[in-house]
Amino acid sequence: MSNDSNDGKHHDGDVAFIQSLAELLNARDLAELSVKREYGEHDRLTVSLSKHGKQVTVQAAPVHAAPAPSAPAPTAAVPAQAGGDDPADLPGAVTSPMVGTAYLAPEPGAAAFVQIGQQVEEGDTLLIVEAMKTMNHIPAPRAGTVKRILVDDGSPVEFGAPLMVVE
Repeated sequence: MSNDSNDGKHHDGDVAFIQSLAELLNARDLAELSVKREYGEHDRLTVSLSKHGKQVTVQAAPVHAAPAPSAPAPTAAVPAQAGGDDPADLPGAVTSPMVGTAYLAPEPGAAAFVQIGQQVEEGDTLLIVEAMKTMNHIPAPRAGTVKRILVDDGSPVEFGAPLMVVE
């Protein structure tokens, strides 16, 4: 892990964040995970983890100002999957159309777009996937009931990863 910051402000937080990402990588049985956080023009953290490639890259730029508040670090605590079956195989699975960061609410501190058990109509926003600083609203593909929410707010997602189950 390289950290170019002389004051070490982010070091402990970065280590905890990277450990959370590694746990997420294992918990979700992902092959690869890449996250880039930008706090300002000269303050960023880039982390790339790969299970199979033996390559782990971490870059941190010098800190020149206090970081802006960011989304909470992802955790492995996700609503449980039933019986070990893959949620992506369920008929009501809503998958991510891109690699990015999932947000369950329109902004920090706001109510989530949907809750488990909530009825939704086709086209209702279920969540947002941020990719390259663009907020992409993920619509319900059909009317139904939200049965499962498979991602945490602020967690990284891969293309095709199951996000929710709407039946």
